[in-house]
Amino acid sequence: MSPKGAPKQDIVTRDYTIHLSKRIHKMQFKRRAPRAVKEIRQFAQKAMNTVDVRIDSALNKYVWKCGIKNVPTRVRVRLSRKRNEDEDAKHPLYTWAQLLEVDSFKNLQTETVIDTA
Repeated sequence: MSPKGAPKQDIVTRDYTIHLSKRIHKMQFKRRAPRAVKEIRQFAQKAMNTVDVRIDSALNKYVWKCGIKNVPTRVRVRLSRKRNEDEDAKHPLYTWAQLLEVDSFKNLQTETVIDTA
């Protein structure tokens, strides 16, 4: 744990499990999949402290694969906080949300991924 006031590491990658069904509970059928995408974006903003969140097309297709009504119960995502390469960007950091395919969601914890590249 870093001491309070120490600068945070700006580039980090973590794996999360997002429980979508509790976030879209009592939502109208025609708003469930769009709301699930918005909730993923909101979760990533809160977890990574960035305003700019970009969702991978595979993650978007996974949410929409059973239609607008039948959203998956849970989704495993890899959130990567990266530096903006664009010099005139409004925010210096952005979050990239990618889908992680898993067989089962049992006993999965939040994990920090160490990038060896």
